[in-house]
Amino acid sequence: MLSIVYRGVGPRIAYERRIASLTQADLARTADVSLGTIRKVERGERGVSEVVLGAIADALDIEPTRLLPGRERPDDRVHQAMPGLAAVLAEYEEPEDGPCRGLPALRDAVSTVVAQRLSAQYVRIARSAPGLLAELCRALSTASTSDRPEMARLLVDACRAADAVAFKLGAKDLSARLLDLMRWAGSQVDDPIVSATVAYVRTELHFGAQTHAMGLRALERALDRAPRTDSAEALAARGALHMRAAVLAGRAGDDAAADGHLDDARALGDRVPENIYQGTAFGPDSVRVHEVSVAVSLGDTHLDRALQLAREWKPPRNLPAERRSGFYIELGRAQLWAGRPDAAFESLKVARRIAPQHAREHRWVKEDAATLRRLKRADAASLSNFAEWCHAGAGV
Repeated sequence: MLSIVYRGVGPRIAYERRIASLTQADLARTADVSLGTIRKVERGERGVSEVVLGAIADALDIEPTRLLPGRERPDDRVHQAMPGLAAVLAEYEEPEDGPCRGLPALRDAVSTVVAQRLSAQYVRIARSAPGLLAELCRALSTASTSDRPEMARLLVDACRAADAVAFKLGAKDLSARLLDLMRWAGSQVDDPIVSATVAYVRTELHFGAQTHAMGLRALERALDRAPRTDSAEALAARGALHMRAAVLAGRAGDDAAADGHLDDARALGDRVPENIYQGTAFGPDSVRVHEVSVAVSLGDTHLDRALQLAREWKPPRNLPAERRSGFYIELGRAQLWAGRPDAAFESLKVARRIAPQHAREHRWVKEDAATLRRLKRADAASLSNFAEWCHAGAGV
């Protein structure tokens, strides 16, 4: 059978490559395509086969149709994963028979999707999450007594990765069902740190419903049950709960509670090195990121605090990409509200460079890009292209 050859894709490939902050050599290496081919394609001197188009799209973490002129559709593979995830959720307590890898292989698979979540690689998660969740549910149903707690922990972590995709894309019902599966799995592990992690993630329900005061109360109850030992994992579990409680308090307009939880998070952050604990980044740098988030949530007179912190400090590269990108999204909103649209646009572009899929799907990015577009009608290509890239105005 003859392979289709697509032409005219060079400018689209070059555009997406730059958004992903890749050189031509980077793209060639990741896609396993010769550098000469990449150069010729981008210059329009040759077309690409289906195989090469797919390899380049995979290297860029985008849907191949995005590279075809006039046929752009955002992250189709992510949306196509939703029915598969829904099917897993319909039968997790009594899963159908099927193949199951051993515990070491499942550990590696879950470690991979956790890393993808932290770096906001939603397309890759969407590709593997339905099959991985189904396999973990089967493995948990047949696990020995000794292996069952670890298998349940792995299912918690995989659910969290899948939920990151559903939540970011606004699939609220699916996200809520994934969180229920996560809670069910967590209940099978007699580990207060896992329970604290589940409580941390489940507050997404309150962010989505804008029931911030209710979410704050839920986290404060979780803090009452959180482990009180001095291990790094226990300190980080409590610190993460305080960080998220501070943001919820900020969204609820409760200045005193926000400040109190930030103080507690800061004190705990000073006792542990910045690291990933049970899938959550915590430490002094993560607390600083949340200081900006709280200031933006409180708004008005608190914005100066966000702007001052950003002048004095930038998130280091060892922080997860999703968290660094979030910092610049929050900063961009503070700058926009402070009457600094040019600085706000620069911050949004930095957020995009760090984690393109995270920035593209973030509601605030869409809102702020649409606002910037209205404020700066005379601005030409870059702002318009950015607004189109993130579908500013869509779903806002």
